[in-house]
Amino acid sequence: MSGTLLVSGAKQLLTLRGLAGPRRGAALQELGIIHDGALLIDHGRIVEVGLTRRVENLAQIRPCEEIDATGRIVIPGFVDCHTHLVRGVPARDVSLGDTGDAEAALAGHALRNVSAKRLESRARVYVNAMARHGTTTLEAKSGYGLDERSEVKILRAQARLDGEPLDIASTFVTARTLPAGHGDSAAYLTWICRELLPAIRRRTFARFAALGCGYGVFDPEQSRYFLKVARELGFQLKIDAAGFPAEEAVRLATEEGVTSVDGLEHVGAADAELLAQSKAVAVLLAGDAFWQSRGGGGCGRLLIDAGAAVALGTNFDPDTDSTCSMAAAVAMACAHLGMRPEEAISAATFNAACTVGAGNVAGSLEVGKWADFIVLNTADYRDIPHRFGMNLVNCTVKRGVVIYQEGRVGRP
Repeated sequence: MSGTLLVSGAKQLLTLRGLAGPRRGAALQELGIIHDGALLIDHGRIVEVGLTRRVENLAQIRPCEEIDATGRIVIPGFVDCHTHLVRGVPARDVSLGDTGDAEAALAGHALRNVSAKRLESRARVYVNAMARHGTTTLEAKSGYGLDERSEVKILRAQARLDGEPLDIASTFVTARTLPAGHGDSAAYLTWICRELLPAIRRRTFARFAALGCGYGVFDPEQSRYFLKVARELGFQLKIDAAGFPAEEAVRLATEEGVTSVDGLEHVGAADAELLAQSKAVAVLLAGDAFWQSRGGGGCGRLLIDAGAAVALGTNFDPDTDSTCSMAAAVAMACAHLGMRPEEAISAATFNAACTVGAGNVAGSLEVGKWADFIVLNTADYRDIPHRFGMNLVNCTVKRGVVIYQEGRVGRP
């Protein structure tokens, strides 16, 4: 843990101070900007936030390291609340011939045969890339293992990477297609609820359990049973609806009290109204709309105007076309999902932190919170969505320690 650190002279310091829970409506545009702002940090925690001249006067009573942010902006570290960080080896490196469900078979085969050391080493490369692009906290999913050994291998790798250097919140996800060897959906559900979920919970490898909406894996009654069992075991709940019709996912989310429902790029007006009346956060994966060349129909605007809480994630996956840059997700949300820069930044920081259970320690720059922030090579936050493809990060700071400085990543 670091000692005392002073960050001063920020052209714009985006604090996002204010509400304790996920922001909605007009609150998403309230960035809490301090011009010529400064932070004073002690042992990784923020102890003062304010104008540079005031915070510098307070800092004079103690020796401290300094970050001169003159001419730059300082914002909370990005929180990527939807990734698939660990997924074995690339499917293109595996040859199984005609497997039927090719994607599931390839992923399962790869995970069974790759060593834990290689799995962790490969994922560490992506974690470091995320740090270089300003992410300080992320959520990472399992769901590709299809058997207990492989699922635990994914979650163990993520647990070993947690804090090295980013905080990682793990989510167990049910498979989107019925895995071979489980007979039918009822048998698969029984195995998950009686064997897999309790085993994961005993090892405390995952904080969240997510229902992966797929092609007929579970019917509505089975889906509710899975969520009920997961809740009783102590998991917080999520629903992963990416790529599938939103109606059933939204209905389950609002009825079952889930933390978030992910992948709602094609949500309708009625679903937006339901979400607005619930505590569930709608996690939008702007990159999906970009890569699939179909746009998101302005769903971000629809959800925000309805009063729903919205967060952004990259949907990073080492085996698909994806990005590890949350700044790119902000840009795509503005270009394809109808969101304003202020809304996208709030969705990529504080609201995203709330979806991974870190809203009380991350996502905003306030006294008492961890000093997770990034310094960007620009004088105005509105440049973030307009500098698409550019990495504006001058440095990334995690708990008061510089983990990336334009060319170096990792703890000193």
